[in-house]
Amino acid sequence: MRILLYSISYPPEVAGSGRFNGELVKWLAEHGHEVDVITAHPYYPEWKVRADYRGRGWFVEKEGTLAVYRTPLYVPERVTGTTRIIHELSFALNSLVHWGRLLFKRYDVLIGVCPPLQAGLVPYMFSRLKRTPFVFHIQDLQVDTARNLGMIKNEFLLNFLDGIERYLLRKADRVSSISEGMKRNILSKGTLPDRYRMIENWVDIDTFQPLSQDQSLRAEFGISATDRVALYAGNIGEKQGLEVLIDVAVLLRHHPDIKIVVIGEGAARERLQEAARQQSLSNLMFFPILPFEQVPRALAMADVHLVIQRRATSDLVMPSKLANIMAVGGASIVSSDKGTSLSDIIVASQVGWVVEPEQASVLADTIVSAISSPLLKQYRLNARKYAEEHLSKRTVLPRFEAMLVELVNKHTKTNG
Repeated sequence: MRILLYSISYPPEVAGSGRFNGELVKWLAEHGHEVDVITAHPYYPEWKVRADYRGRGWFVEKEGTLAVYRTPLYVPERVTGTTRIIHELSFALNSLVHWGRLLFKRYDVLIGVCPPLQAGLVPYMFSRLKRTPFVFHIQDLQVDTARNLGMIKNEFLLNFLDGIERYLLRKADRVSSISEGMKRNILSKGTLPDRYRMIENWVDIDTFQPLSQDQSLRAEFGISATDRVALYAGNIGEKQGLEVLIDVAVLLRHHPDIKIVVIGEGAARERLQEAARQQSLSNLMFFPILPFEQVPRALAMADVHLVIQRRATSDLVMPSKLANIMAVGGASIVSSDKGTSLSDIIVASQVGWVVEPEQASVLADTIVSAISSPLLKQYRLNARKYAEEHLSKRTVLPRFEAMLVELVNKHTKTNG
């Protein structure tokens, strides 16, 4: 197949959907397909264009049959609802340069990865012009998230964006997403059930394996073997609501052996670090994002992992970090409402504890009890087993390819 993927995120970004997009197109290319990618200059999660991409404009990176069309974009110093809209629009508009140069190239299928929402709109219009099947892959229900978190307060704008989203979800030839909760929301917005496919975020279970604490980064980070670590590793943004960790650290001051470790970058990092400094929280430690090859050793530092999110995002997002945590045999404390797909996975698979979101005292008490729980060892074994059986790249990626093959064959048969 000749495939075009359109997304704002792509390697060398490893946070968010960047890593998944990269692994997907590389896998497709290795299995004989010709793949083009239209994407941005890498900027996430630091919200700064990486030094080796600055000022380079529009250009193409090639690797075998894989071609990556890089697009410059506006990256705000301060991320707000308004600046984020401008940021995403700048990518959509600037990427038209590449869409123009590919106008006369024939593709069998187009894939748009959301967020941002425009990553569905542009390839959809191109697909109708070229009479090519369109797949809308949803990593995050962005409009609902923006509404629930108050990131966009203008009701007219929210309703306008919601209308575009619903239109795309109805018109796409296939819609895929990564969790049961997202599936329920998507079907409620007008996607026909026979057009929907579940494609969970995957993990390379050979790269992410259980390691001992001696093999971890504890020594490099100055964390002793006797310390107990509750680790958050991932994006530090608005959706996560990591402000709760400030209150948790205050409550755990009388447990000097417990360290809350935060690894990552994001729009809210500086604010959190300043709050920790003002409270003199020596038990709350921040470290920058790590090279991808170091992530398994970083995850191995944890006694328990923290998967934190706001109540307002329940079933609108599925934390991508969870697959990596499970693959390394990590037990998690997850903030999620009961009945959400995230909560259901944790409870049914017996891989951790679920706590009510935004409740510092409950989270602090659960960290203390989980670290010494007799269930901890079994939860770790269960997590690794779940990753091997359900989240392996070797299991999930063939299903993505099968969805594309099915769609292209159907389109070819229908249109001759």
